[in-house]
Amino acid sequence: MSNWGGHLGYADDDLEDEEEEAGFDWKNVGRDGLIFLIDCSEQMFEKEDERSHFEMCIECAKSVISNKIISSEKDLVGVVFFGTDKDKNNASFKYIYVLQELDQPSASRILELENFLKDGNDDFANKFGFNGSFSLSDALWTCSNMFSQCPHKVGHKRVLLFTNNDHPHENNVPFQRQAKQKAKDLHDIGIEIELMHLTRTDAKFRFTEFYQDIVHTSEDEDCILPDPSEKFEQLLGRVRAKEHKKRTMGRIPFSLGKGLELGVGVYNLVRQQNKPYPVKLYRQTNEPLKSKSKMYCEDTGELLMPSDIKKYQTYGGRNIVFEKDEVDQVKKFDDAGLVLMGFKPHSALKKYFHVRPAHFLFPDETSIAGSSTLFNALLQRCAERNVVAVCRYIPRKNSPPKFVALVPQKEELDEHNTQVAPPGFHVIFLPFADDMRKLEFQQAPKANPDQIDKAKNVVKKLTFKFSPENFENPVLQTHFRNLEALALDRDAPDEITDHTAPNNEMIERRAGTLIREFRDAVYPEGYDPTAKPAARRKEGGGTIDVAQQAREGKLSKLTVAVLKEYCQKNGLNTGGKKADLVATIEGHLGV
Repeated sequence: MSNWGGHLGYADDDLEDEEEEAGFDWKNVGRDGLIFLIDCSEQMFEKEDERSHFEMCIECAKSVISNKIISSEKDLVGVVFFGTDKDKNNASFKYIYVLQELDQPSASRILELENFLKDGNDDFANKFGFNGSFSLSDALWTCSNMFSQCPHKVGHKRVLLFTNNDHPHENNVPFQRQAKQKAKDLHDIGIEIELMHLTRTDAKFRFTEFYQDIVHTSEDEDCILPDPSEKFEQLLGRVRAKEHKKRTMGRIPFSLGKGLELGVGVYNLVRQQNKPYPVKLYRQTNEPLKSKSKMYCEDTGELLMPSDIKKYQTYGGRNIVFEKDEVDQVKKFDDAGLVLMGFKPHSALKKYFHVRPAHFLFPDETSIAGSSTLFNALLQRCAERNVVAVCRYIPRKNSPPKFVALVPQKEELDEHNTQVAPPGFHVIFLPFADDMRKLEFQQAPKANPDQIDKAKNVVKKLTFKFSPENFENPVLQTHFRNLEALALDRDAPDEITDHTAPNNEMIERRAGTLIREFRDAVYPEGYDPTAKPAARRKEGGGTIDVAQQAREGKLSKLTVAVLKEYCQKNGLNTGGKKADLVATIEGHLGV
């Protein structure tokens, strides 16, 4: 039996939050599959800004494979060239060369792509050659075969098509029809084609000429096509945005009233990045170990089956035993979903209401048809009237209800028509009465107007436009750079710049004089901020009598530092937790 620990009906709050942050009941739909389909025509090798379009594509593929080794090493990636004189593919299509089959990312694949960046155009021409008689239909067919013949189960299938030619079959109508039909066939079987088009200095990329019928926009994508990429940073940003699979934390109904529901998906826009957990390997074969847990009876040592395990709640000195179905019924408040309670002005949502990170809502057409239209109408009206929708929120079954405020966010595009912020609602968790507490502040000296003005001057001089994207975690970067150097057999990892460290020269240049004026106005004469603070004297000026505290049964109230100091002076073991130190001292004193 296991005790609920007094939380009748609910799991531990911290555990509940961790489970929700990790995601809802995700279904294993297979690995993500991504194929880089790169145009290798001669015009892709023309140098622009010291780098050809082909080199930009290879750099993007290398960057994505490197990131996938860190973030999702089980995903599958492939690289296909089209427009080469040589061919290599299972269907024996002419001018189609499969450089890397659909497989997990590895160090050898990264090194293979790096070689293309070291070699020149002449070397590529000698190894692969150029031929403009290719058929884009054959290239798409090759990608489809790679997905269908993959030994692994592939869930999300996507093809990134890189080219700077807006009409590859301008003088070949049969090839045009075949390519458009094959693109439609891929869309029908769930393979998405994303166009990563680049711009040339001598010609404008005309999307409507040919590729408008090749790229089929999915239901959850915006129909606005970004401008052709001019620089590597633009192309890389678009590639990373497209290759990233938007995994929903859960799909739930959103009830606006009796008989009026729409489907929504719940997402996490931002999550903390941590070091990956270490994987235990079998020494002889170097294969990952799989852990299995079994439960045994403490009295008899007999193996327990799930039906043998019961839960109980202590009440009135008795253990009240519950069956699993009864526990589920007690925990269940209502079905998972959102229920609209009403609307409030946006000004009613205070900053100090923050309880935990927000989620994000986006319409889900797969569960209820027409959800996008109703969702967009609600989003537009809430934004126009500057109101938030207050809802009851149950993220999944057996979860306690929470109240949330839905804050509307309109879509934002940059100057290149690339989406910066998606349209949808931020799900802001509202605090219950138990989450609010009144703080009592002790009386403390207050700053005079002159000190306040000097502090304001310092803050104004050191204020800058902050964006978390501009600051990488130096610990994580060092960790992954070391792994990268080890995997690629490099002598030393790439150096990183710690942008989180203060720039003392810049601070002195901007506000050095103001900082010294503030120091002279607030602190006494001769104050040195770099000096170590004086050690605090213990209350009463004496030491703690550990033996007397042990006889009075108050050892557990002492700090670990005091307990360890006593053990060291008396030659006792200083290892273990606080309870172990207490037991060691009590055993020594015979208490």
